[in-house]
Amino acid sequence: MVILPIGSGKGGVGKSLLAANLSIALAEAGRRVVLADLDLGASNLHTMLGIRGVSEGIGTLLAVPRTAFADILLPTEYAGLLFIPGDAEVPGAANLKPGQRKRLVRHLQSLDCDFLVLDLGPGSAAATLDFFLLAGSGILITTPALTAILNAYLFLKNAIFRLMYAAIDSESRAYAILESLRKESGALQRAYVPRILARIAEEDAESARAIAAQLGRFRPLLVMNMLEQPGDADRADRLQRSAREYLGVELASLGVMYRDDLQSLALGSRLPLIRYKPQSVLSQDVYRIAEKLLAGSGP
Repeated sequence: MVILPIGSGKGGVGKSLLAANLSIALAEAGRRVVLADLDLGASNLHTMLGIRGVSEGIGTLLAVPRTAFADILLPTEYAGLLFIPGDAEVPGAANLKPGQRKRLVRHLQSLDCDFLVLDLGPGSAAATLDFFLLAGSGILITTPALTAILNAYLFLKNAIFRLMYAAIDSESRAYAILESLRKESGALQRAYVPRILARIAEEDAESARAIAAQLGRFRPLLVMNMLEQPGDADRADRLQRSAREYLGVELASLGVMYRDDLQSLALGSRLPLIRYKPQSVLSQDVYRIAEKLLAGSGP
């Protein structure tokens, strides 16, 4: 099973649009796909799939005793695609406790499918980062807008520090170094990750090796959405350079998606754009992204 978490530094950049349409494109290619709505504070992905009257979801699973995971795994009208609603109406669903998070991850990892697509909530909450880091190659989506680019960069930085903390013992010298930076006003905002790693390597070689092993498996993928013209893609290049230079991470481009006003019409018809108008520019952008993922997941 290939896990594809889709995250974003801020809302409104097309995360759910990509999750829904990409899942259908993968299913159309003959793959077994499960799409899960993990934006638990504002779960509405079902509307993009044309599903009405969702009564149970992840919130129910976690809040109502004896709810079976199979009960919230819903069929869709798209062959090969199953859907797990988030269920935002259950109070507290967005604030998962560690035990609830682990339980949900176990359920998700037990699924029998080819692709598991996770539509995450926006931002860098701990639960969101943990779901994004379930796969070494999570998908980060942003737009060319300066604020969106900045938030995407901060999302990556937070994910990296989450990985670093997870890799080391709380009693280690490396942990003390990270904590001193965290407590120093503005230090993490100015953090130059390669220099931090070099300092840790000098003072705590064992932790440095553990961190390197974790970061070595972190290969996020970038999708730039809402492009107006080809030159907008240059913002992706700059984000990739910043990630490489300041965070020490290679952010590979998975594809671009051009702005398409048909999306609002498709939503009004309760149809994914890929079905509403499969020959549209945006639909073809999604198909190209799917083709890259299919090529990378083959034997």
